Amino acid sequence: MQNTSNLLDAVQVYFDALYECDIVKLNAVFHETSSLFDADNGKIFAEPIESFSRDVSTRTSPASKKQEREEEILMIDYLSPISATVKIRLRAHQSVFVDHLGFVLGENGWKIVSKIWHLERTVEIA
Repeated sequence: MQNTSNLLDAVQVYFDALYECDIVKLNAVFHETSSLFDADNGKIFAEPIESFSRDVSTRTSPASKKQEREEEILMIDYLSPISATVKIRLRAHQSVFVDHLGFVLGENGWKIVSKIWHLERTVEIA
């Protein structure tokens, strides 16, 4: 499928943004009107990217703690040459998340237009 390498680059920016808690990178990969969703507590929680970006800016980054990176792409599903869903898993401190990221290719490259996330598990820190 075409545009695969550019899509993978965008996923890497997402990984880097969360590992480093870098909101410049985060805002570069998310579309400005995107939203994030989860239902881990039995109720749908929706958050606009502005709110998520503010939250990330206040976090202690895994990079600053020298945490080993744990991130993987589990699936890429192309809906068309310019739209895709990417399922990823990543760890930030004790939390392991699985995300479904909706990407669309526009004039400024691949952008995340939606994110559904799930806290898969927490891990003990030795």
